[in-house]
Amino acid sequence: MSNIQSRKIKVGGRVVYYLTGGSGDPLIVLHGGSEGSRAWRNNAELLAEHYTVYVPDLPGFGQSEALTGDYFLPEMAQFVDGFARGVGLEKFHLMGHSLGGGIALHYVLRFPHRINKLVLVSSLCLGKEIALWVRCLSHPKVIRYAGRAVLGILKAVKWLAVNLTLAPLEKLMPFTATSVHIGRYITGFKEQATVFLDRLSEIIVPTLVVWGARDIILPYRQAFAAARLIPDCRVKVFRRAGHSVYREQLAEFSHLLRGFLG
Repeated sequence: MSNIQSRKIKVGGRVVYYLTGGSGDPLIVLHGGSEGSRAWRNNAELLAEHYTVYVPDLPGFGQSEALTGDYFLPEMAQFVDGFARGVGLEKFHLMGHSLGGGIALHYVLRFPHRINKLVLVSSLCLGKEIALWVRCLSHPKVIRYAGRAVLGILKAVKWLAVNLTLAPLEKLMPFTATSVHIGRYITGFKEQATVFLDRLSEIIVPTLVVWGARDIILPYRQAFAAARLIPDCRVKVFRRAGHSVYREQLAEFSHLLRGFLG
């Protein structure tokens, strides 16, 4: 029987769904810009053997209601704070993947006293480089003039990936309507638009940066560049993994986290 349950809560008046289970120190996991918390279910099962795990569907992902108006890292970080308080957490471990990593970075810089340890997995905002196809699909002009067509293509690709079990295809198109919406804040046509390199020295909590050497979205050398700036930082690069290293190296990844989080 699964030790992970799906629950819902209201945060800022909006319904938010999340996965939770386990016992021990609390750990909040922020997913990337793909299908939401379900991408982390297998990881949550393993981690729940050692921690109390919370994996929310971020606003506009999975089953959670989207925020209104323009929003990006500040609003998403405020959501995380509201969610943590809503489930009764004052202090916790925080882990974020890709977009979730960028949100986690913003959160720890804004609310450092609430975080015990930080884990960044193939995180945004650690360097300027990002894949060309992500830059193209996130460009404001593409969103403005071809937004509906792009979303239609993305939905079709997702349908093919799910119904025809084309897992590699699904991994290459990690977008939803919300991720396209906030894409204009993630990157310009030449590089990532929001980078925290000049603030990484302010991170006061122990940090682990994890990457896959075969990541085709973000180059793994950004992990080492970040580690030189974060005062207390470890790096682990999985040589045979890509952008979704947490799924591709499930057991090894969970073992690494247990060693770091304690």
